[in-house]
Amino acid sequence: MTAQRDPHDELHARHRAVLPDWLALYYDRPLEITHGEGRHVWDAEGNRYLDFFGGILTTMTAHALPEVAKAVSEQAGRILHTSTLYLDRPMVELAERVASLSGIPDARVFFTTSGTEANDTALLLATAYRQSNQVLAMRNSYHGRSFSAVGITGNRSWSPSSLSPFHTLYVHGGVRTRGPFAGLDDAGFTAACVADLEDVLGQTHGNVAALIAEPVQGVGGFTSPPDGLYAAFREVLQQHGILWISDEVQTGWGRTGDHFWGWQAHDAAGPPDVLTFAKGIGNGMSVGGVVARAEVMNCLDANSISTFGGSPVTMAAGNANLAYLLEHDLQGNARRVGGLLLERLRAASAGLGVVREVRGRGLMIGIELVLPGTDAPSPEAASIVLETAREGGLLVGKGGGHATASVLRITPPLSLTVAEAEAGATVLERALRRAEIELGGAVAP
Repeated sequence: MTAQRDPHDELHARHRAVLPDWLALYYDRPLEITHGEGRHVWDAEGNRYLDFFGGILTTMTAHALPEVAKAVSEQAGRILHTSTLYLDRPMVELAERVASLSGIPDARVFFTTSGTEANDTALLLATAYRQSNQVLAMRNSYHGRSFSAVGITGNRSWSPSSLSPFHTLYVHGGVRTRGPFAGLDDAGFTAACVADLEDVLGQTHGNVAALIAEPVQGVGGFTSPPDGLYAAFREVLQQHGILWISDEVQTGWGRTGDHFWGWQAHDAAGPPDVLTFAKGIGNGMSVGGVVARAEVMNCLDANSISTFGGSPVTMAAGNANLAYLLEHDLQGNARRVGGLLLERLRAASAGLGVVREVRGRGLMIGIELVLPGTDAPSPEAASIVLETAREGGLLVGKGGGHATASVLRITPPLSLTVAEAEAGATVLERALRRAEIELGGAVAP
C-alpha cells in the first residue's frame, strides 16, 4: 500500500518546484493561511493565530471586514474591470478623499497596483520634472522590488543588483541608535545629518531630482529619526529646488497613531511634494498610488495609462476600508492600544540581554534582537522568537538592516483590542525568554 503524503508537505514541494528559490517563506514548517476574521487567522490544519503582522502591514482594519467584503462583492457583480481609459466613479471618489487627506495643495492622485509601482511612478515624475536622474535616498531604506526601486534601496538584503537607472546618493538619518551619529542628542543628531546632506549635495552635479525617504523605515526594522529631521532636510532641499518624496507605503493611514501620515512628524517646512501609498488602504486588495502637486504630476509629456491601477473592484474596497477607518477612529485606537502594547513589551524585555531596543509608535513596533551581552544583531534570536510565537498562536514579522533580519516587526490590524494586545505581549514575552536561554543569556525568575 502506498503511504498517503501529508497535504502540507505536498503543497510545500509543489511550491518549491515552480516558484523562485528567492521567494522567502516564514517558519521551518511554512504556514498555509486559509481564512481570517478580525485580528485572527487560521491555517490549513485548523490552528488559530492572533495576527500581529497583517500580511506585511496590509490587513489594516480587520480580516474579512464585512464592509469591505460587501463593497467588493457588489462591485464585482456589476463589473470587474474597465481601465483608466474610461471614467471610473469609484476611482474618482477615492482620489478625492485621498487628495483631501494628503495635506498636499492642489493634489493629483494616480493609482497603481502596489507600493513598488507607486514608488516607480514617483521617481518617474521627479526625474522628469527635474530633468535629472540623480536621487537622494536614506541608508537602510527599502522602496520595493522593481529594477528602479532596487536602485535606490539602501539595504543590501533587498538589493540583488548594483545596476540602476539612477545615480543614487545615500545620506544619514534613517537610523537613530546605530551609526556614526548615534551618540548625539536629538538636536545634535539632526544637525549632523543636515550637515551630511549639505556635504553630499556638494558632490553632485547640482541638479538632484528628489530625496525619497520613509518616515519610519519598514523593512529596515522600524527605525526612524527624531521628529523634525525631514523638515530640516526640506529646508535644504527647497534651496536647491529638490523634491521631497515621502514613502508612506507602511506609515500611512494612521498606523503610527500620532499622525495620519508619517511625514506629519516632520511638517515644520510643509508637506512633501510627492507622497506614495499602498498596503493598508486596500485591506488586502492590490491598491497603491501617488499623490503629487499638480505641476509635478502633470509634467509628463508622453501618454500614460494604467490597465489595472484604479480598478473598480479595488477602488470599491479602498473606499469602504477608508470610510471604516475614519468612522471608527482607528488612528486613535492605534495611538491608545499601540502605546499600551509598546510599554508592555518594554516591560517584558527589561533585563533580557537578547533585546537591544523596543521602538516604534502606534501599531508599528520593532524589537531589535542581539546576541546576549553584545551589540551584534542576531537573526538566530529572531528566528527562535518567530517559531516560538507561532507555537503560542501568534504571528509576527521580521526585518532589519545590514543583511540581518534581527528585528521583530509588530503591526496588527488597527482595530486591535487591549485584551488582544495583552495576549500577544504575553506570548512574545515567553518567546523572548526562550531566545535568551537558548542563546546563553541569563534570565531572571
